[in-house]
Amino acid sequence: MSGNEQMAKTPTRSGKGRLVAERRRSALAEPKRKPKPKAAEKPRAPRRRGLLGWLLWPFAVLLRVFWAVAWRGAVVVALIVAGAVAYNYARIPDMASLADGRARGSVTLTDRSGEVFAWRGDNFGGLVTTEGVSEHLVNAVVASEDKRFYWHPGVDPRGIAGAMRTNIQAGRGPFSGSGGSTITQQVAKLLCLGTDWTPATGMTEAEFEADCRRGTVWRKVKEIPYALALELKFTKDEILAIYLNRAYLGAGARGFAAASQRYFGTSVARLDPQQAAMLSGLLPAPSFYAPTANLERAQDRGAVVLGLMHDQGYLSSAEYQQALANPATLSPAAGQDTGGYFADWVMETGPDFLTSDTTEDVIMRTTLDKDIQRAAEEALAHVFETQVRDGSEAQAAIVVMSADGAVRAMVGGRNTRGAGQFNRATQAVRQTGSAFKPFVYAAALDLGWRYDSTVFDGPLSIQVPGSGIYSPENYSREFFGEVTLTEALARSLNTAAVRLSENVGRDIVRKVAADFGLDREMADGPALALGVSEATLLEMTGAYAGILNGGTSVTPYGLSSLTLRGEQTPLLDHDSGLGERVIQEDAARQLVYMMSRAVEAGTGTRARLEGRPVAGKTGTTQAARDAWFVGFTGDYVAGVWMGYDDNTPLTGVTGGGLPAEIWHETMTRVHEGTPVTPLPMIDVAREARPAPQPQAQAPRPAPQPQPQSEPDLAERILMDVLGTVFGRE
Repeated sequence: MSGNEQMAKTPTRSGKGRLVAERRRSALAEPKRKPKPKAAEKPRAPRRRGLLGWLLWPFAVLLRVFWAVAWRGAVVVALIVAGAVAYNYARIPDMASLADGRARGSVTLTDRSGEVFAWRGDNFGGLVTTEGVSEHLVNAVVASEDKRFYWHPGVDPRGIAGAMRTNIQAGRGPFSGSGGSTITQQVAKLLCLGTDWTPATGMTEAEFEADCRRGTVWRKVKEIPYALALELKFTKDEILAIYLNRAYLGAGARGFAAASQRYFGTSVARLDPQQAAMLSGLLPAPSFYAPTANLERAQDRGAVVLGLMHDQGYLSSAEYQQALANPATLSPAAGQDTGGYFADWVMETGPDFLTSDTTEDVIMRTTLDKDIQRAAEEALAHVFETQVRDGSEAQAAIVVMSADGAVRAMVGGRNTRGAGQFNRATQAVRQTGSAFKPFVYAAALDLGWRYDSTVFDGPLSIQVPGSGIYSPENYSREFFGEVTLTEALARSLNTAAVRLSENVGRDIVRKVAADFGLDREMADGPALALGVSEATLLEMTGAYAGILNGGTSVTPYGLSSLTLRGEQTPLLDHDSGLGERVIQEDAARQLVYMMSRAVEAGTGTRARLEGRPVAGKTGTTQAARDAWFVGFTGDYVAGVWMGYDDNTPLTGVTGGGLPAEIWHETMTRVHEGTPVTPLPMIDVAREARPAPQPQAQAPRPAPQPQPQSEPDLAERILMDVLGTVFGRE
């Protein structure tokens, strides 16, 4: 049988069966079986929720709706963030372009010997990378600013949550105060999210930077995609390098390289742990923690950062204790903080495009002498501490210069720390009083009068058109009759000075004074001789320098040279302030002698220096609103002004009193240890000859008896006694 068939035996007649193939049934031929009918399904009874179910059912519906909206919204937000990240990524420039973010350059000021004493503008120490700085600095910044910096993607949710918790615990709003910003987010702030300041913003650069650092919610939202783009664009070390280059660290230092030089005078690659910790500690509040403002506060903040470095394993216990025991200190240049008034003045006198508005880094060599500057500041402080009553608001200013106009020191007020203050040496325009008289005598001497020529000191009345009769009086209310020019100047006699000015001619007096540098608008009337015109202390000191140098005008200057950083050839070079000759040298030598007698035996005796010749002149204005002493030795000219900013009269102070004392203290310190230089004046013994009669003068009455003592000196002593009794200025 085949495999497809089954064979069956059927019986035959022979008794044998035969093989017969079994009939094959076709599946098609088979009848279809009817499926058994299914039992009818019973209808399902409605589900009973119960009371709790009915209560929870709305929440379940809301949850399903919320979930449906949430995941779709998340997708939309993710797409928006991705788009923002891509947009920011495309517009972020390379690292070198981001390192120096200053809108203007810096000015470094050096003294006459080349040592740095002041900085202005934003100083930038050059591009640095994490490999080029001290490892202690990298560790300090990471430890104090963002300890998970190397692990987060630019935004730290844990840090944000912790900051919100801290703000709430402190009673602030969750987004007020600490923001939990990562270093990457702080870089985003420093870059102002890719927007550069321009004048077109309508804000100053400082206002623009403050706006960029505002911690509003919307600002933080915009920071996130920018921070993520930074993380995609740069490595962690590159982001940190941008931070190290752009962060502002106080005192005009932009970037850690500049701050390292500004505060410690050392390279950023050589910072020790305590220096690195102090610099990193400046980041939250640079001006507040700046060591130049308060060294102890900066050291305390540095100790906090050292503690963080130790806790996070960057410092061993031994290194930590050693750093705590030896806190960072300022370099000598940063610690002195002198010459602020002088630096401000030099910045004002230089070209704006290379000083206040410079986009370059400029080095300005100046005429300042730091020893003389320190002497002037200490002298002023000493006199006010020992001879001025507590609580007095009187002010004073000092200028010291060489005979060619090179300013060696400038003190613009009692507060000598800081920059941008009102400078009374250059900005206070005040009446000069009798300090103006030498220019009256200079005009007369240049016309042929001599130191021993005589002038009458007596009652004088001059008709002034439109003002009536002008009748000057001496300070002592006495007259001294016929006196020499030397005596008249030494005693500061008013009527003699006015009579001489009228004889010489007011126009000539005005011209001589103007040529010496007092070129502001001057009085027209006879009171011109008594100093009713105004000038600054710098102008007066410069005018006296012209007398010392033999009669040549000077222009006071403080800038010697100006060079761009990295260049060798100066853009500007200035080595003298000498101008045109104003009076003959012989006239100047006679005037110096006459002014020396004012110090030796006249109104300026308090300015005398032991063993050193001095010439000068006092000045006191109406109601003692201003008191002056301007004088010189053979080496330097110095001027002192004293008064109130609101023009209140001084009490018991004349030019021969406290101003002469300040001058004496200043010049004593300035000349300490230096050889004596003689004054350029006539030798009276050789010059003695019969004095020529002065030119025609107004009729005068008989001379009055000359007193035995000098009234000005007696008056000064009386004023000193009264000042002691009623409280000195």
